[in-house]
Amino acid sequence: MTIGNISLGENPLFLAPMEDITDPSFRMVCKMHGADFMFTEFISSDGLIRDGHKSLKKLEIYDFERPIGIQLYGHLIDSMVEAALIAQEADPEVIDINFGCPVRKISNRGAGAGMLRNIPLMVEMTEAIVRAVQLPVTVKTRLGWDNNTRNIVDVAEKLQDVGVCAITIHGRTREQLYKGEADWTLIGAVKNNPRMKIPVIGNGDINGPLKAKEMFDKYGVDGIMIGRASVGRPWIFKDIRHYLNTCELLPEPAINDKVDIALFHLEKSLEFKEGKRAIFEMRRHLSNYFKGLPNFRDTRFKLLTTTEVDEIKKLLEEIRQRWGEFRTEDISSVYEI
Repeated sequence: MTIGNISLGENPLFLAPMEDITDPSFRMVCKMHGADFMFTEFISSDGLIRDGHKSLKKLEIYDFERPIGIQLYGHLIDSMVEAALIAQEADPEVIDINFGCPVRKISNRGAGAGMLRNIPLMVEMTEAIVRAVQLPVTVKTRLGWDNNTRNIVDVAEKLQDVGVCAITIHGRTREQLYKGEADWTLIGAVKNNPRMKIPVIGNGDINGPLKAKEMFDKYGVDGIMIGRASVGRPWIFKDIRHYLNTCELLPEPAINDKVDIALFHLEKSLEFKEGKRAIFEMRRHLSNYFKGLPNFRDTRFKLLTTTEVDEIKKLLEEIRQRWGEFRTEDISSVYEI
């Protein structure tokens, strides 16, 4: 698969852009575990053109994470074009446009998935950005606004026709948010549309190697994007790649290994973030690393509330001492729960 002149090999695995999750520290951990392509957290075009500190901070990219795309969202063409030109100066490999975020405060303004209610504007904005920048432009979107407007086959053609180099499709409508089961049949319809020549990346409900292989085999997508299932499981990329190559499932990492990954992730978060923000944004990762451990409620509460780095490290070492070489999936058979 290629995006522009970027070769990603066969069946590439993408880390989805997720607000307050896919920061540089998490991107580093996912890259170490086999993610082939990653994106920044999405960036507000309004914040970027107004020199907002948080938006500008998200433009920081590092050599270890290449190839990488910067994802932008907004509802005004001029602002999005200006933001794309600013983002281009950060030297990513790709500019990605978010037409898929379902969050009400964004979509109700006409940005993110809100663009699915105004396809002519979506296409006009995309064409303006493609014309303005020198980088490949990609799009991430959904099946439609609601069940009555699942028009992604037509929309994908229109976006391709104005110069998009790849499209990622989340298999839900905006109305669904993240509820229910992702519908990959329409993603497959886009991929198998004879008019489509650009890569089609499928997204939604990829929770492990078996599901990933099924979607590649059944729908013929060029790549797969993984979002929520990677939180607390950055090794999911390695697991999927191994299964795609060998049809063998890797064992789950032992608790010792999970503690090592969590400590490394924490250290990198402290390097990249300012003050307590590193700790606040690590919380959801730390609790998810050890999801499924028995009698974990009190420890989880402490991980989610403490603001002291030394206390977090102490809690992680206590987890290591208690569970050591065991794997979560095996613990229930060894201990009485």
